Amino acid sequence: MQGHRVVMTTPGGPEVLRYEACDVPAPGPHEVLLRQAAIGLNYIDIQHRTGRYPLPSYPSPIGLEGAAVVEAMGAEVREVRVGDRVAYSSAPIGAYADLRVMPADRLIPLPPAISEQVAAAVVTKGLTAHYLLFTTYAVKPGNTILVHAAAGGVGVLLGQWARHLGATVIGTVSTEEKAAVARAHGYHHVIVHAARISSRKFTGSPAARVSPSSTTPSARTPSRARCVVLRRAASS
Repeated sequence: MQGHRVVMTTPGGPEVLRYEACDVPAPGPHEVLLRQAAIGLNYIDIQHRTGRYPLPSYPSPIGLEGAAVVEAMGAEVREVRVGDRVAYSSAPIGAYADLRVMPADRLIPLPPAISEQVAAAVVTKGLTAHYLLFTTYAVKPGNTILVHAAAGGVGVLLGQWARHLGATVIGTVSTEEKAAVARAHGYHHVIVHAARISSRKFTGSPAARVSPSSTTPSARTPSRARCVVLRRAASS
């Protein structure tokens, strides 16, 4: 079957991206053929394109998130059926395409209330928010949560979800406009960086123990949205 995709010829700027026709193979026994309806654009795609996260070989497909309709499936597939609407956020790389083959066990069935466009925009961010609130640290009522980049894609989900779980949610942002976005998405308190307000204004604690941070900043993994738990430090 003939399809179209975007590939990157080599690491570099946007000019290394190329739109091309391609042959799309038939799905294997545990795979499905997807007709893509929407594609997620994420910061990791930029990291792949620039070479900060090198790919095994070039030219290479690009993109890890999308929503689609199942067009055909392998003989051993049981998870989905032809015609199902699904989303994904995982390898193999190659979401920038109109048709593609994916392992069936990587797919998330979409309920009627969620469009392909919404799913392609939030699956990665929603999974990130979920592991921060339930795996990195199991948030409980009474916790106080500090979220950096509170008006970003992950940040607006964290604010609403953490508040629903009973936490007090503090967010940091860089502008007053972003502060308004954060307040509209569940944050009890918002700190604008330029104001240099300490979180102790809201926690009432002379010191705070931070446990844990969702990501450890490093030269290879910039921290763009972090969730930490502030608790009153033990008395000495």
